Amino acid sequence: MMHRRTFLASSLRTASLLAPAVGHTLAASSKVKPISGSWFEFQHHATVEGVDWNPACARFTGVQWEAKIEEMAEAGIKTLVLMDTALYYRSFYKTAIFPQWQLACPDPIETVLSAADRHGARFFIGNGFFGDWTDPKIVSDPLASKRRLQAIEELAALYGHHASFYGWYWPNEAFIDTYYSDEFIGYVNTCSALARKLMPRARILIAPYGTRVARPDDRYVKQLESMDVDIVAYQDEVGVRKSRVDETSAFYEGLRRAHDKVSRVAIWADMEIFEFEGEVYKSALVPASFQRVLRQIEAVSPWVDQILAYQYLGLMNKPGSQAFAGRPESIELYTEYQHWRKGAAIAQRR
Repeated sequence: MMHRRTFLASSLRTASLLAPAVGHTLAASSKVKPISGSWFEFQHHATVEGVDWNPACARFTGVQWEAKIEEMAEAGIKTLVLMDTALYYRSFYKTAIFPQWQLACPDPIETVLSAADRHGARFFIGNGFFGDWTDPKIVSDPLASKRRLQAIEELAALYGHHASFYGWYWPNEAFIDTYYSDEFIGYVNTCSALARKLMPRARILIAPYGTRVARPDDRYVKQLESMDVDIVAYQDEVGVRKSRVDETSAFYEGLRRAHDKVSRVAIWADMEIFEFEGEVYKSALVPASFQRVLRQIEAVSPWVDQILAYQYLGLMNKPGSQAFAGRPESIELYTEYQHWRKGAAIAQRR
């Protein structure tokens, strides 16, 4: 698997919700930031990784999905990134592109967006996967491209009225092999052009991997300038064991310098809060220890505008949650993180 979520075959309201996400300051901040958002899904794309929560999520009723959104918002997780709107040639909404997933909740996208409207959360809606998500050529495949563009039009028409439909996420993620490929930049800009036309105020997010090998030099800056995106959330790749926590601060520091030269594109962290139960990519995801997660937070905080987790669903659960998904250890990670978050908030007010 080339990265955390894709290409297994090769080696994701109010005026305040509509405010731009790109006004990051040029100076780095030393403040330790809490987790402000998370990736989200109805079914985990890699079945073996999501074995502990996929069955529960398939059974979730609309009431339970609303409860999960409320739970996350109360935990300070208010920016949600829906990984995909189609998976394994089935869709999570009514469309002629694919047959629909048979879930207990008949329209999960409408359900979670309505819940987010009520609970002050916001969603980036993922436009994938409209082909074989394990195939690196999906970004340039003509049929997948046609389906993606049709889906953007359909999703905007069906759900664009929601205040919580904050933006779009292009989930066929790039491997930054020193730099972005021309194919990936073309994929992004094609999707963004249509999305801007249909929903001009919506923000656009990508979340590449290869953070450790990115070279944030002048060529990289030019590539950032050429991409029609508002936010890049770089995967810290700690959970997939490609990077150590003590390395990541330097990676993000360099990338921050590049983004400061392209101030319209914000830099976020896509922070992995999981471990693999066994072999990487071939075993279940389990919650990391809070001690490791805190070190990850401290490492990236000075250089990014927001920290998003991969991911709350399945790896954190509030005690007594009516929408429980994952292992019992997820309660421990939730409890320890919330204890720290509340203490940090009190300390920063002093």
